[in-house]
Amino acid sequence: AAAAGSAGAPEELEAPATTPAATTAAGPAGPSRPARLPLSRVKALVKADPDVSLASQEAVFILARAAELFVDTLSKDAFIHTQHGKRKTLQRKDLDNAIEALDEFAFLEGTLD
Repeated sequence: AAAAGSAGAPEELEAPATTPAATTAAGPAGPSRPARLPLSRVKALVKADPDVSLASQEAVFILARAAELFVDTLSKDAFIHTQHGKRKTLQRKDLDNAIEALDEFAFLEGTLD
């Protein structure tokens, strides 16, 4: 994340993609909206780390995409708990249950307290 350079994904992205294939683009050369998170905000978060002096646009894009995939996975797993509770609205307890149920989310235990 400390590489120099500014080529790659645009700083701010445009309208959302309309097809599932478009949202799974592998890189900045893909459709008009390969990432949903604002890259300027992701870059600001990366630069907030005192150990990071420079972050390339490609690194920021990959971090934004990874965050999107993470949130997507966690929310889908939490929604399964919502459906098991015969509800339509995802609640915090559903996130807690998803975190407790899967080993891959073990690092999040106790973070929502």
